[in-house]
Amino acid sequence: MPDANDDARPLPEALLEKAVQETRGRLKIFLGAAPGVGKTYEMLESGRALLADGQEVVIGVVETHGRAETSALLDGFQIVPRQRIPYGGQTLEEMDLDAIIARAPALVLVDELAHTNAPGSRHPKRYLDVLELLARGIDVYTTLNIQHVESLNDVVAQITRIRVRETVPDSVIDRADDIEIIDLTPDDLIKRLHEGKVYLPRTAKRAIQNYFSPGNLTALRELALRRTAQRVDAQLLTHMQAHGVRGPWPSGDRILVCVDASPRGPALVRYAKRQADRMRASWTALHVELAQDMRLSDPDKDRIASTMRLAEQLGGEAVTLPGQGVVREIMRHAMTHNFSHIIVGRTEKAVWQEWLRGTVSTELIRQARDINVHVVAGRERDRSATRGLSFATRQELGLLPYLQATLYTGMAVLVGMALFRIFDVRNIGLVFLMAVLTSAATAGLLPALFASILGALAYNYFFLAPQYSLTIRDPESVVALIFFLCAAAITSNLTARVHRQARAARIRARITESLYLFSKRLSVAGTLDDVLWVTVNQMATMLRVNTVLLMPQGDTVAVRAGFPPEDTLDDADIAAAQWAFEHSLPAGRGADTLPGARRQYMPLRTGRMTVGVIGLDNDRSGPLLTPDQSRLCDALADQAALAIERIQLVDDLDRAKLSAEADKLRSALLTSISHDLRTPLAGIMGAAGMLRDYFDALAPDSRRDLLATVNDESERLNRFIANLLDMTRIESGATVPNFQAVYVDEAVGAVLRRAETVLARHRITVTLAPELPMLRLDPTLFEQVLFNLLDNAAKYAPEGTPIGIEGWQENGSVILQIGDEGPGIPPADLERVFDIFYRVRKTDQVLAGTGLGLAICRGFIEAMGGTIRAANRADRSGALFRIRLPLPQEIAP
Repeated sequence: MPDANDDARPLPEALLEKAVQETRGRLKIFLGAAPGVGKTYEMLESGRALLADGQEVVIGVVETHGRAETSALLDGFQIVPRQRIPYGGQTLEEMDLDAIIARAPALVLVDELAHTNAPGSRHPKRYLDVLELLARGIDVYTTLNIQHVESLNDVVAQITRIRVRETVPDSVIDRADDIEIIDLTPDDLIKRLHEGKVYLPRTAKRAIQNYFSPGNLTALRELALRRTAQRVDAQLLTHMQAHGVRGPWPSGDRILVCVDASPRGPALVRYAKRQADRMRASWTALHVELAQDMRLSDPDKDRIASTMRLAEQLGGEAVTLPGQGVVREIMRHAMTHNFSHIIVGRTEKAVWQEWLRGTVSTELIRQARDINVHVVAGRERDRSATRGLSFATRQELGLLPYLQATLYTGMAVLVGMALFRIFDVRNIGLVFLMAVLTSAATAGLLPALFASILGALAYNYFFLAPQYSLTIRDPESVVALIFFLCAAAITSNLTARVHRQARAARIRARITESLYLFSKRLSVAGTLDDVLWVTVNQMATMLRVNTVLLMPQGDTVAVRAGFPPEDTLDDADIAAAQWAFEHSLPAGRGADTLPGARRQYMPLRTGRMTVGVIGLDNDRSGPLLTPDQSRLCDALADQAALAIERIQLVDDLDRAKLSAEADKLRSALLTSISHDLRTPLAGIMGAAGMLRDYFDALAPDSRRDLLATVNDESERLNRFIANLLDMTRIESGATVPNFQAVYVDEAVGAVLRRAETVLARHRITVTLAPELPMLRLDPTLFEQVLFNLLDNAAKYAPEGTPIGIEGWQENGSVILQIGDEGPGIPPADLERVFDIFYRVRKTDQVLAGTGLGLAICRGFIEAMGGTIRAANRADRSGALFRIRLPLPQEIAP
């Protein structure tokens, strides 16, 4: 019988969940069966009620859809301005998550939980924004339609023939603290549609014809009510477990069917399924795994496993619990999980066995209290299904364990005779009891019982008067012998039971350690090939089978890893693997589908998709895996599937980032080309057109100005094209410097002569340390770097301000610094200014440029072994660009 203290003790898992709930904000979902039932209206009404009570309530985002009565409810609320995100030539408005977090209100109203955010937002989905708000301790009211629940997506598509793309994971609904159903009858909702309170008249007419039919709305209402009832039931169960409340509470029906190794198990499961359908209740199949279950035969283990799989296939939950007593574990599980019905099979035992040991059904009825117990009659047709002995037990029936028991008993006789003669010890029976305990601990129950009988005979023969005879003269000795035999039998049974439990615990510990090591190896695997190799190696080692792992490749599946290595499969195996992948069900050897395949194929499933197929085979006949191995295989497969999905998600994220960067680069390139090609071309075409049409009418000075314009704009266009070509060389890795010995002052002089036109409106100051050593540089690349830096300074520094060039030797390098007196560089952009197409800011006067010059400078300088850094002047406004170039080895100190 379950201990009363155990019944009143809260479950640690429930307490942990309650503690987590207390540290985060509360979530309330206003759930509707369809659009237009009034979810947003009800959310605003609830917010106004809290606002009237003095709570701080703000609106994060609310969509009124032009409904006047909904818009009227916005009065009095503080609305957080939305964030504007440019995308595709237009500006999208989204909830400003950072502004809400900075404000930290008590409650925020967030409409349309399933909404997809605009590209560039912090989270791709609005429900992720809500989860972050909850993690910050902010309460959230939100709205959701039932068709957006992920687990119901397929069901809704079958009802309405419209598949909704925006979905919310069920885990978000499950963590909601409150769910309020906003219900409206189909007739009332259709009336609202006709009145134009949901959609515009033309849209409403199409909606009534395609989606808002009375049948669809009724089915959606039932889905919403059922999903809410599931969440409420889960909340009640958590409350009971957290407060140690003994069940059942009469809140709803929950059915527990008890399964063992008897062939009647499938019939019990089907009976439970029928009862659950009648009661519209959830149900669970429970198997209590005792220590002695290790002695079950393989057919019995297979029968238990197949029965539990049948329960899962029929829509129930399959639970296996280790325990020491069947009735005790059943009642504890039923009370802590609020089951109202327990289904068991009638146990067929002889009358004396029922009187001596009782039955499970009788004990359950006696302890059930408020739980209904259904005892299902029926005969066990397969008499071979007994709690028989497995291979390990048949080994115990061999000769060696009984020889060991005989040896221990003989040693007890020798020790007892020595004690009897030397120390005159009277209680010699304890010596024989030690022999029985040793036999139980090393050989098992049956050898221990054999040692008990053998020890009783030896004790009688050698130590009870008359000695060396099996005759007992003294009645007191008869009593002592009987009690010795009983004590030996009881202690041998208890010792053997403890030995079995310890053995089972060691096996579970080894399996747990192996799973932990497997999980650890998967977590450090950085590539898909590493994950696949670790998976097949671990499964082959732990399950002692040959393993292959297949993943989709085009329209079929192909082998990606194997242990031992396997490259090709025959057509039957490929067909079985393909079917298992497409239907997410086992196929092949030992399965119901395509059993002619050599291997058994099982899908690797995650919550999102099937990521691959695992194939197992061995050279033995009979079942491929024992039930214990099947459970272990499922655990390994689940971990492997999650690891594969993790790698795939990382790859998808990398590809998405590359695609986004490519789009960004393409957009910047097109913008730059459209502006920086068109501007000089426009100047050239305008000047050339004036010269062509009005050459004779123009004064000589005007003609020279126009020719100068053509020349300047042509040089500007040439620089732009050269920059593009240089950037292409850098990006492709084709920049190979042509090193020569170069004097810095000569290179600076050449660049200043080249940039006379660019620097015409600035004063240039050059301060180079005397006798700077020659450097090993590419003179063309180095001069291009200096030209780009001077051109950049001339663009941003006001006219008439100085641009300084300084150079000195420092710590085995030559430092060359170019500074201006312009506005400087924002500290956050000091590193980003070297990115391709990046420009610090746009002002009222748009400066010509492509954002390539500084990127080219860094690429060329690094190709020559140097570094370039950007900084701001400390003495005044302005930017500094410092180049550090290493001295040649023969010069460096």
